[in-house]
Amino acid sequence: MTVTYVIEGSEVTGLERFWELIGEAVNGPGGYFGRGLDSFADCLSGGFGTPDDGDFVIEWRDHTASARALGHEETARRLEALLGRAHHTNRARIERGLAEARAGRGPTLFDQLVGIVEEETGPGTLLLR
Repeated sequence: MTVTYVIEGSEVTGLERFWELIGEAVNGPGGYFGRGLDSFADCLSGGFGTPDDGDFVIEWRDHTASARALGHEETARRLEALLGRAHHTNRARIERGLAEARAGRGPTLFDQLVGIVEEETGPGTLLLR
């Protein structure tokens, strides 16, 4: 039996709120399902609350609202925070990404999250509504 986890995209106001919503969708109130892009990918691929057989769907309702909230401005905010604690070998890469985000170019957090879901779960497991 396929389990469906629902994200109400109109409630996504930024990345922190996305982490809360996906955690609650998968594991109930106060649930955890990653708080970073890498941990989110790990949760999707490792059964952290998802069915062990991988038979689940993430239904992202009103995803266009989420795309706006997780757009270039929020992407730049995240990269600014990362830059402050980045290892010196990663600073140039983060600075390039930050410049792109500030200019309204390049992948957004929404794009990255969608890519992670598609990569970790396979086709047909993400429904953008």
